[in-house]
Amino acid sequence: MRAWQVTELGEPADVLSEVDIELPELTGSQLRVRTLAAAANFPDVLMCRGLYQVKPDLPFTPGVEGCFEVVEVGPTNTRWSVGDRVIGGPTLPHGAFAEYALVEGDAVLPAPDSLTNEEASALFIGYQTGWFALHRRAHLQPGETLLIHAAAGGVGSAAIQLGKAAGARVIGVVGGEAKAEYARALGADVVVDRHTEDFVEVVNEVTGGRGADVIYDPVGGSTYQRSTKCIAFEGRILIIGFAGGEIQQAALNHALIKNYSIVGLHWGLYAKYDPAAILACHEELTRLADEGVVKPLIGETRGLDEVPEGLQALADGKTVGRVVFTPGANAEVTPPL
Repeated sequence: MRAWQVTELGEPADVLSEVDIELPELTGSQLRVRTLAAAANFPDVLMCRGLYQVKPDLPFTPGVEGCFEVVEVGPTNTRWSVGDRVIGGPTLPHGAFAEYALVEGDAVLPAPDSLTNEEASALFIGYQTGWFALHRRAHLQPGETLLIHAAAGGVGSAAIQLGKAAGARVIGVVGGEAKAEYARALGADVVVDRHTEDFVEVVNEVTGGRGADVIYDPVGGSTYQRSTKCIAFEGRILIIGFAGGEIQQAALNHALIKNYSIVGLHWGLYAKYDPAAILACHEELTRLADEGVVKPLIGETRGLDEVPEGLQALADGKTVGRVVFTPGANAEVTPPL
């Protein structure tokens, strides 16, 4: 089967090579799945660079999220059948940027019927992260103001829709007019273009000086530092990631004198500590998708042969909306064995 492998660490366009490989035999409740659509995520970029907390041995196929069709089930599988459509994260080193992948049977979820393959492929990481962050960690309430950084990115775009679904007023921070239009299309009430506006000034202006009740920060660095200047009394700053490349140092005395909370989220830990919560979250996301309240907005669909270019565009901040790779309806897919 065709797959993209990282053979050395570096920028995606430089280190991804197309290869013809075989998948290993299934064990336990594993599933062999055909990739219907694979969504690009910033962790894929970081893994190519060797900077992500998960560091697969070389060579490996990235692609941490996708929508798949089950083509073979493992010897102890009792949950899934051939032909089922599922979403989730593949078992590395056999990621989603390939014609086929391996997944753990207890780590995938049914794809909502209301979403296309491309939309469903982007429902897992970003929306689960947003739901756990906003509801379980920050306890976002109706009527509160939610500030979202990198609002046109994978996790940021999901947070916009989830924030609106929770009844919050959403302020999205983006870079450039194209991304601003995307954030507005997702439902953001106020959009700040960081290239031309100061988000601290805008937040304080639209809240009458009160500040944002919840700040959703997947960027870190100076973005976090400036966020502390517009956080409300008893507000919550959610630490989602460090896409800006700098891990900031928090001034705890400032949190003390302004009565705000710094709240971390590592969504992947719920698979270990509370897997039932992931299923409950998916059921809620499926309900919201079926009602048309949340729907991944796909900015770009590329062929599977464009993975290096598409992932590099994401790495360089040149994408607007979710980027999804798909074999295409008329693609000739080689067998997995």
